[in-house]
Amino acid sequence: MANPMKYFRPLYPFLLGWALILYTSTFSYVGLVNGLGQLLLFALVVCLPIWRTERMSYVDIGWPWGLVLLGLISYWISDGHWLRSLVVSGVLVLIGLRMGMGALKMWRMGMLKKEFPRYQYQRGRWERDGKSNVQLALQVDAISQGLANASFLALPIFIIASNNSAELSIFEVIGLIIWLLAFAMETVADMQKLHFLKKMKKEGKQRQVCDVGLWRYCRHPNYFAEWMVWNGLVIAAIPSWLALQGSETTLVWVLLGFGLLFTSRMMYSTLVYVTGAVPSEHYSVQKRPGYAEYQQRTNRFFPGPRSFR
Repeated sequence: MANPMKYFRPLYPFLLGWALILYTSTFSYVGLVNGLGQLLLFALVVCLPIWRTERMSYVDIGWPWGLVLLGLISYWISDGHWLRSLVVSGVLVLIGLRMGMGALKMWRMGMLKKEFPRYQYQRGRWERDGKSNVQLALQVDAISQGLANASFLALPIFIIASNNSAELSIFEVIGLIIWLLAFAMETVADMQKLHFLKKMKKEGKQRQVCDVGLWRYCRHPNYFAEWMVWNGLVIAAIPSWLALQGSETTLVWVLLGFGLLFTSRMMYSTLVYVTGAVPSEHYSVQKRPGYAEYQQRTNRFFPGPRSFR
């Protein structure tokens, strides 16, 4: 039997991140509104369906629409330069809508009536950790993703939207270019895989390995691109973070900087180990006869030669 507090450990970093935002003089109000909004959204769209069905897949609806909510709240409340605030909010809304509309389509098609493999894998983790209360573990994991939207994923957005300067920094330009390229890459990767699956179905071929287009260069180009989307936002936030130095105490300012770095690290860990590449491949190896060979010749996360795996 697991220690009861062990169930709640996934929440700790996000609670600390949210507490940091609430403690600042710049983001306390927008952080409070966004945090409460995320919790309400997840309670209705994610936690309640999970309680009724014991399926984690509803997170795939709540998380992206939480990003849309975050973008709208940031634009509504943040008092930085209007164009900068509009751009960063628009970027986030686009990120959320791309995934959120896809999630709603899957829901309408009945695909959420079966637990996604990555969440089945999570149950195996709980079993190994001695977490026998599945309902509690489900709720904690769901809430942690809502708190991610309230904490570290909100940080680059709030920081950028707080900047009153009318001039764009080179870091902002570079960050936006990275975001645009990564957003396009993620969209193309998803379209290529969808086209591949439709083609295989039409040809009557089952359990084939998608190794066309971007999928030739790494096994999860969509996850890599999603990570780079957030890296672009973190880079774009650097000049606005520097501008906060006189508005916040030195300790808070430094912690905000570490928070930006942690955003990138958190997304990498999530997309590779938590709900991304590793859980996906656990089942792909079992279901697709050619997947083990695909693993041998193709990088897992970073596109390029095998040596850069």
